[in-house]
Amino acid sequence: MKTIMPKIGPKIRRAVAAAIAAGLTLTPAVAATPDARVLAVPGFADFLAVDGKSVWATNVGRVERWSLHGKHAAVAMAHPCGAMTIAFGSLWVADCKDLTLNRIDLKTAAITAVIATGIANPKGELNVVAGAGSIWVASDAGGTIARVSPATNAVTVSIRANPGSFYLAFGMGALWAVSGVGQSLQKIDPATNGVVATVALGREPGFLAVGEGAVWVQEQGDGTVARIDPATARVSGRVKVDETLKYGDIDTGGGKVWLRTTAGQTFVVIDPATLAIKARVGAAAGSGALRYTRAGVWTSAHDAHTLSWWKKPGKIGD
Repeated sequence: MKTIMPKIGPKIRRAVAAAIAAGLTLTPAVAATPDARVLAVPGFADFLAVDGKSVWATNVGRVERWSLHGKHAAVAMAHPCGAMTIAFGSLWVADCKDLTLNRIDLKTAAITAVIATGIANPKGELNVVAGAGSIWVASDAGGTIARVSPATNAVTVSIRANPGSFYLAFGMGALWAVSGVGQSLQKIDPATNGVVATVALGREPGFLAVGEGAVWVQEQGDGTVARIDPATARVSGRVKVDETLKYGDIDTGGGKVWLRTTAGQTFVVIDPATLAIKARVGAAAGSGALRYTRAGVWTSAHDAHTLSWWKKPGKIGD
């Protein structure tokens, strides 16, 4: 792994000054530059879901399956959108034009079900997630979350959360829903389908991840990542990353938090215990997604029309 000292631009300098003034954790880190394998992907490759040694990506009018050996499959859809999930032998992806949840067989790359759930945010910033034997998707902007049975491919329960709860994650025995307009994180018990806790967040919260002992939420307008204790449903710390974090992505794994950024670098690695920024990796590549695996990290950069594979994540930031 080659390590270089980055040039610090005005945005990062302002972020450092703001963090010091607010008393937030912001640890300077060198730009770790591991080898990246870059694949040219025509169109607008964006959201990602890992399928073994391959990765599914949303694109214009289709979802595609890629590996380091190239493209393996393409499935036509009107407007695939948002973060996808893989569960029950299928890829589950929202369609922001048809307002449906689509189920795609992983082996045949064929659509096996189209479920009229409604889609809360047709602009595409939302998640489909799996947990407690179900698939979950935000189905209307008023705060309804649809719980879908993979056995029947039908909505079994509609759950009321805060308006604008587009962003979902499942982990630590609960469904977690972030409302950007409400600046809140809500914990939903899958046994009762009810909200059991609400956490106040910073400006424009967005995508989230559950892992490494906590719930992690991008506070996009503040340029921070909030760490929430899943047991107490309280913010236990924050780290200032950049001036803003708009339209990035977040994942956890390997004892680290992985944050896809839109300015300054491709992604940031955060220590979940100390909230230290362990590495700022790659050149800024605009908006895109990120997914961690033990073998490597996948990132997309839709404006650059690429997918990148960053190998040996255990060494990144160490």
